[in-house]
Amino acid sequence: MEVDETRLTNEEIAALARRIDRPLVLVGMMGCGKSSIGRKLAQVLDLPFVDADEEIERAAQMTIPEIFAAYGEPYFRDGERRVIARLLENPGARPRVIATGGGAFVNDQTRGLILQRAITIWLDSDVETLVERVGRKDHRPLLRGGDPAEILRNLKSVRDPYYSEAPIKVVSGKAPQTRTLGKVLKEIDSWL
Repeated sequence: MEVDETRLTNEEIAALARRIDRPLVLVGMMGCGKSSIGRKLAQVLDLPFVDADEEIERAAQMTIPEIFAAYGEPYFRDGERRVIARLLENPGARPRVIATGGGAFVNDQTRGLILQRAITIWLDSDVETLVERVGRKDHRPLLRGGDPAEILRNLKSVRDPYYSEAPIKVVSGKAPQTRTLGKVLKEIDSWL
């Protein structure tokens, strides 16, 4: 029987949660698991969870594909930066877990804010895993009009140098999400 060494005990998780003094922000490519792992991370640590893309849509009263179509990517990125800055400002409140959009961390201002005000976790995945997770869906504006594998490969090569600035990196692959979550918890614990 294989022992999962990525698991923390409930007591260790509770102790870790008490040490977290700022937001936990997940960055990485679309499809790497930022939202799903983020929700699980928030639940385990008993912290609130916020998906930045959902907050952007709520603020704009439009979907992200509608924003891209009507105003273009630069307009979207500017709104994304403002929303993330607002999510990072939470004086007096408990820290929260924030899942960002795939391109958020590429923006110099957004990346600077996240690195300064949060514990940043890069969830990395190989292109094949990303294609498997997002390649068949058409709601992602950056994947329209081309081969998803090629687009993701190109995006990943451009974005990985930015993601690598995150102090914590966890590979999110084909393993069960509970294993990825365990790795994230262990890495946060080590980093703190």
